[in-house]
Amino acid sequence: MTDTSVAARADAGPTSDVGGIAADRLRSFVERIERLEEEKKGISDDIKDVYLEAKGTGFDVKIIRAIIRLRKQAKEERQEEEELIELYKMALGME
Repeated sequence: MTDTSVAARADAGPTSDVGGIAADRLRSFVERIERLEEEKKGISDDIKDVYLEAKGTGFDVKIIRAIIRLRKQAKEERQEEEELIELYKMALGME
């Protein structure tokens, strides 16, 4: 690649390929990711607010988080985890 071909590509504007990369396509991906990251931050802030509200009404947020994690698991996965916890507790003399 010669210096003139690099300069020609740079002068072609933002819609051209630069170094084999489609600049418009790359820009589109980056901008979409940035928008989604901003939305994710907003949702994260909303979730935090709900936890604070629950705590303010007397609920134990740590337990709510545990319940949410358990609800995401399949029934079989949850049962297996609970059985292992019981087994480990017995092995440690906690039962």
